[in-house]
Amino acid sequence: MKTISYGSQFIDNHDSKLVIKSLKERFITTGKFVERFEENLKNFFKSKYALTCTSGTAALHLSFKSINLKEDDIVVMPAINFVAAYSLCLSMKAKVYLADVDKYTGQMTPDLLKNCIKKNKIKNIKLIVTMYLGGKPNNIEKFYKIKKKYKSILIEDACHALGASYKVKNKSHKIGSCKHSDISIFSLHPLKTITTGEGGIISTNNKKIFKRIKYFRSHGIMRHSNDHWKYDIYDIGLNYRLSDINCALGISQLKKIKFFIKKRGKVSDVYSKNFKEIKQYVITNNFHNINSSSAFHLIIISINFNKLKINKDKIMRHLKSKGITSQFHYIPLYRFLKLSKKYGNKFNLKDFSNSEYYFKNSLSLPIYVNLPLNKQTYIIKTIKNYILKNVKRNFQ
Repeated sequence: MKTISYGSQFIDNHDSKLVIKSLKERFITTGKFVERFEENLKNFFKSKYALTCTSGTAALHLSFKSINLKEDDIVVMPAINFVAAYSLCLSMKAKVYLADVDKYTGQMTPDLLKNCIKKNKIKNIKLIVTMYLGGKPNNIEKFYKIKKKYKSILIEDACHALGASYKVKNKSHKIGSCKHSDISIFSLHPLKTITTGEGGIISTNNKKIFKRIKYFRSHGIMRHSNDHWKYDIYDIGLNYRLSDINCALGISQLKKIKFFIKKRGKVSDVYSKNFKEIKQYVITNNFHNINSSSAFHLIIISINFNKLKINKDKIMRHLKSKGITSQFHYIPLYRFLKLSKKYGNKFNLKDFSNSEYYFKNSLSLPIYVNLPLNKQTYIIKTIKNYILKNVKRNFQ
């Protein structure tokens, strides 16, 4: 059997045709496809502003630059997250505090954020970064209240959550609307909800932030006239522009986002339904509730390895031998000892009991739009058989 990857993009003829069309344009960068994609995104989010850039990491960097994140500014973020936000904050010499997470969802909760603030006696928080691991947004209104209390900036790392939404007072809001945040950032990597090959998105309702991001995205250049040869440099910037070719793909993909999320949701449901039969050993994240809807970026299961008397590496190697690629999202940030030590950060494992449980017991399974049911059934059967075999062995 051909190896089953844990994620994959979905590209059809409509995508290809629009990309080819963009290649025939006079301008294949800073052209009309970029403008059109950004306008479509703004309308999709119902935000005042939306900008594209070269990656989710670039989106974070531009966002941090736009709020003037500087040396010794205090940032709080979840201990479970991709390394990008953490690395960028360290490179900008900010002081980073990590909050513990829920041991099943891997997401920071409002109470755990408060615990981190209290334990570390933090008073002046410049920035709070939330992260919707797996694609489901949780506790948005509560995080917003904490942000307001500390008069800090709230950035949603929504790389997993493009297309997700949440409710406040029975009113639905798209992630990216920034109704309860200052900035939302997204990734357009091939494994995300939609793709532009590589790419990122930033949305905000703050005009000042929007303008700063726009300048930083293109070398800090500010033009004061229609004479293209006359310009000034606003500040140190970089080239984070996304091309018209990428944006053409994004325009086409965005039209299919509801279809993509619906298909991913069905894959998630199949896993949840089948693993209920062994729920004493496997817990699947409940992505369905009345207060929010998921983008179903990941299907994360929590396996009671202690009860099974095995570890995560063993089952991942077993799945690999059967042609199934599993993954883990993510190694806790405090475990990158060399990186943390280099920038003077010290962490105590005792402060991250939930993160450690999540790290040792959670596993990401294949989920993508065109994952065939027979392959998914094979994945489930393989995992069940392996677990029940170990259960039987333990009772012999």
